[in-house]
Amino acid sequence: MESSIHHQVSPYFPLHPVENVQPLLPTIVMITSYPPRECGIATYANDLYNALQKKFNQSFDLEICALEQDAGIHHYPKEVKYILNTNQEAYYTELANKLNNNETVQLILLQHEFGFYHNNETAFIQFLLALKKPYIIALHTVLGNPSLVKKHYMQQMLKTAEKAIVMTNHAASILMNDYDIASSKIAIISHGTHLVKHADKLSLKKKYGLTDRVILSTFGLLNSGKSIETTLDALVDIIKQEPKVLFLIIGITHPGVIKHEGEIYRDSLKKKITALHLEKHVLFINQFLELPELLNYLQLTDIYLFTSNNPNQAVSGTFSYAISSGCPIIATGIPHAVEVLSDNTGTIVDFNNSQQLSKAVLDLLFNDKKRGEYTLNGIHKLASSAWENSALKHVNLFKKHIPTPFKLSFSIPPINLSHLKHMTTSFGMIQFAKLNKPDYASGYTLDDNARALLAMTMCFENTRQFEHLYAIEIYVNFIEFCQSASGDFLNYVNQDKAFTIENYQCNLADSNGRAIWALGYLIGLESIFPTQLIIKAKKVFQKALATIPSVHSTRSMAFMIKGLYFSNQHTADEKITDLINILASRIYQMYLHESSPKWDWFESYLTYANSLLPEAMLYAYKATKGQKYKQVALKSFHFLLSQTFTPSGIHVISNKNWHTQNKITNCNLIGGEQPIDVAYTILTLESFYQTFKTPDYKTKIKIAFDWFQGRNHLNEIIYNPCTGGCYDGLEDSYVNLNQGAESTLSYLISRFIIARHYFPNT
Repeated sequence: MESSIHHQVSPYFPLHPVENVQPLLPTIVMITSYPPRECGIATYANDLYNALQKKFNQSFDLEICALEQDAGIHHYPKEVKYILNTNQEAYYTELANKLNNNETVQLILLQHEFGFYHNNETAFIQFLLALKKPYIIALHTVLGNPSLVKKHYMQQMLKTAEKAIVMTNHAASILMNDYDIASSKIAIISHGTHLVKHADKLSLKKKYGLTDRVILSTFGLLNSGKSIETTLDALVDIIKQEPKVLFLIIGITHPGVIKHEGEIYRDSLKKKITALHLEKHVLFINQFLELPELLNYLQLTDIYLFTSNNPNQAVSGTFSYAISSGCPIIATGIPHAVEVLSDNTGTIVDFNNSQQLSKAVLDLLFNDKKRGEYTLNGIHKLASSAWENSALKHVNLFKKHIPTPFKLSFSIPPINLSHLKHMTTSFGMIQFAKLNKPDYASGYTLDDNARALLAMTMCFENTRQFEHLYAIEIYVNFIEFCQSASGDFLNYVNQDKAFTIENYQCNLADSNGRAIWALGYLIGLESIFPTQLIIKAKKVFQKALATIPSVHSTRSMAFMIKGLYFSNQHTADEKITDLINILASRIYQMYLHESSPKWDWFESYLTYANSLLPEAMLYAYKATKGQKYKQVALKSFHFLLSQTFTPSGIHVISNKNWHTQNKITNCNLIGGEQPIDVAYTILTLESFYQTFKTPDYKTKIKIAFDWFQGRNHLNEIIYNPCTGGCYDGLEDSYVNLNQGAESTLSYLISRFIIARHYFPNT
């Protein structure tokens, strides 16, 4: 009989000695069911594999050992290097030997479900005991009140494991209380969820021919455990009060059910639908939907129903996906649902109670406010469980248990301008967003459109794709629109294109500085842009020059120095140089007044956009050759770096409490970190690197950029690769999920800089 363990090997034997060969990456083997096998854990494992590959594809090799049974072997993708027939005892030993003898294999991750090893539990335990490599077990089911046999099995399984991963606090409690497993051996990593580009519900309903219908839905591999009949019974009362209701039952029948009983359960549901006269109110979507289409159906759902009749079901991936898609949820009380739906996130109903379900549905259908609360609270509660964050949590666990130290390197997402385009109208860029949806009522600001001009100028500088010129022209036109007859600028414009009262209540100096910076950067690259665009930018820029000598705001002066420097790259106008010197002298005098041996800074505090000040001094030195500017630039920047970089990464000054000279410990305050400050730090690091070629500056550019990727105190992503937007802030225990203009542009500016220094072809 042919072995059911397959190991694909591609040895490479060089004909001649090879110098500077990169060391082999450590290999992690995940043992699991895997697509095209159809089961929930196979989907989970594939999602985890994809997330790990996208986030860390240069850090380690990830291989799959697919679990099979005698029913047949599937045709697997290339990442599947091993196949284990779980019904054949001899193959467990063979697999253990292969893994033990492979020197590159450093860690094994097992996805465990009791059904995988049914009637072969002894062989599985012997396999674990035979492993000489560290292993981690992810437990997808943890049964409470176990029999002595079950308890012994779990204890044996975890005896030599490095860690047991569970997905809920409830499961962790059961392991500790019912199985006597030490808390130190347990890691909690929530079931992963997909990032969703939240779309318009009405548009999606129209797309699928469901306009004017009120949609209830459920999805997953169909089986009697889903208790669909509970919802059918509830529908009788629901449609009396809301006849537009349509219940979608999404998904094929579970392959295991098909194997043993065919479509008996689905057919019984069809008969019940006919008997209850629900034909116009129930629709089967008997397909295994691809993820984008599934997420569309979930987003058009008005209420998602989870009616499992198994109180011991530990976790549900379908339930998690529905919440992350923005579905208001009504669920039976499995432990996972009880945990997640607390704090006004959803409604819990009793098992198999159709009357209670009917009342809960009707109460929620006629309460728009409550549905909205459930949607937002659910999205925010499950944000940390996005697959990208799950990958981070898994990797942090891997690092602790892989015996050979290895370098962890974040992959760089491809450039995605979708959200920038989504936020930009023909007039300008909208200021705020609710999640990823533009908040048109927030209007426009000069600040954001100046940043947008800078970002898209950098984008065109990197790519030379002429399609970007349209957006650049929009932002230049907006800046021109905001300029007054005297040459200075107003900042706030409402959605009706009218200037608001805020312009006369706020200090607009920084906004004016940003406009001059962005225009100057564009003008400095005039050789690559259309002549008419540059003529317009220069006209606005020249008109603004008259206002510069009267500016004394610290950061505004710094912005202006940068813009003046860039604008003077080709003309070498002495008037521009004189203006730089005037502004730089003012900032220099501030430094002399405030600095001390332990406080190399321009002010008695560190607040926002701090790195602008040493960067401005650097450009003043480059423009005027004034050595005093160079010395202050270096001393102040190194001081700032000492306050914001730690061995774990960058930690910019919290806006919760500025870092003052007499309270230096404030810089360690958790939360209140803004993407704009990370972006300004990266810009300054690049300027110093280009001037002095010190490798540490370049290294810190990548470290700072990794903050967006999850190298921060929460170990969570700040950039959303699904939408192309950036979250608005990193707080003490959560991420602000709104994706406004400032944060998105901050990320994009940082991304274009990274492309120049690390990934020039991206």
